Amino acid sequence: MALYQDNTNVTQHKDPAFDAIHSPSDRAPFSGIYRCAVCGHEIVSTYGNPLPPQNHTKHPEGQITQWKLIVYANHNA
Repeated sequence: MALYQDNTNVTQHKDPAFDAIHSPSDRAPFSGIYRCAVCGHEIVSTYGNPLPPQNHTKHPEGQITQWKLIVYANHNA
C-alpha cells in the first residue's frame, strides 16, 4: 500500500482514472503509482511509458496482471 508522511501533499479525488484497469505493457495514462490488482505489487510509471509486463512477479497460474492507478502526479496544480 502506498504510504505518505504529510497529508498536505496529497488530496483525495474522485476520478474515473482510478477505476480503469490496464493490461501489461499498456502505456501509462498518468505518471504515478500503479498497483497490480492480482498480487498488490506497486510500481511507479511515468506518462507514456509501458507498464511492466505479465512476468513482473509470480502469480498463480492463469491469473493475468492487471494494473490499477492508485496515485497520480497532478502536473496541472
